[in-house]
Amino acid sequence: MTPAERRSSWSLASIYALRMLGLFLVLPVFALEARHYPGGDNPALVGLAMGMYGLTQAMLQVPMGMASDRLGRKPVILFGLALFVLGSLLAAWAPSLPWLVAGRALQGAGAISAAVTALLADLTRDEVRTKSMALVGISIAMMFALSLVLAPVLVPHIGLSGLFFMTGVMAAIGMAVVIWVVPPEPVQHVQQSRGGLREVLADADLLRVDLGVFVLHAVQIAMWLSVPALLVEVGVAGANQWKVYLPAVLGSLLVMGGFLFRLERHGYFRAVYLGAIALIALVQLGFLLSLQAPSLWAVAGLLTLYFVGFNTQEASQPSLASRLARPHQRGAALGVYNTLMSLGIFTGGLLGGLVFKLAGSAGIFGVSAALMLLWLALAWPMRAPTAQR
Repeated sequence: MTPAERRSSWSLASIYALRMLGLFLVLPVFALEARHYPGGDNPALVGLAMGMYGLTQAMLQVPMGMASDRLGRKPVILFGLALFVLGSLLAAWAPSLPWLVAGRALQGAGAISAAVTALLADLTRDEVRTKSMALVGISIAMMFALSLVLAPVLVPHIGLSGLFFMTGVMAAIGMAVVIWVVPPEPVQHVQQSRGGLREVLADADLLRVDLGVFVLHAVQIAMWLSVPALLVEVGVAGANQWKVYLPAVLGSLLVMGGFLFRLERHGYFRAVYLGAIALIALVQLGFLLSLQAPSLWAVAGLLTLYFVGFNTQEASQPSLASRLARPHQRGAALGVYNTLMSLGIFTGGLLGGLVFKLAGSAGIFGVSAALMLLWLALAWPMRAPTAQR
């Protein structure tokens, strides 16, 4: 990469990271802390509050991506981050769960993912774009891991409202990065989203990736309606749950860096990709079986395996989507990809809350396992991209 491309990649990945850390930070503690709000005794409403930002993101991702083609990437990104700040402050103030749902909806209205990835595509050459997109994916995985460690430590001191205030501060820092650190965007944009949407929706390889990011994030949100309570059941209070998350996350990163990524570099991308899907499915089945007689070591081991699969997918999927898309359809492809990610987040919260209300944790892990196995079956015919199309 040139110095300008490195600056673009790192600064835009940091914007993505700050925003995703803010979204993920409440995830490990939300189901436990939301019970203290009026209306918090309704699991379906808790699930709606957890996943609501995904719905508004899904509705606005493509429109805001298209607006960035016409109005410029930076103005749209700054507008989206400003909405995210306002939503975070509303959620921090919220006196009841319905107000929390409203705050989460406003957070999600700052749907900047497609605009950020489109700007990254504008500022990088084709031959280094895969590396840049992978950096964004890795930043998402790292922020999810960091949130699992920080949230249980912070929430006893500042509460859920304090976490939401922190998310607003981080989004404001992201706005400063856009203004002063991200390189100037090109004067003219390639109209990538025009005319490409129909082709994207007819591309089987891209649709497999879109389905994958939907399922990955639906399962991620749904299972975290049960995992914190499961840790409490095996004797790990909420304030101490980071002691389980941190070794699990670090162990998964060691496996990824020392083994899985090396296999991918040596031509085993398909095996790694499908193996990560299968691993997450097996973890859900493992959680389901462990409900009979849960133990700390079993839960910790399953979490480590989950993070191996999740972080592998989170690091590879944005890169895969950008590599499969043809240049003239890349904007549309990334818009659809990010829309499906957001829909997965919303579906995971809403469906997870309903399933938990009807069938408890067993239902959560059973449905999650079924979704992962469905994804594995549909992803099986995938072809590893050998060159930028």
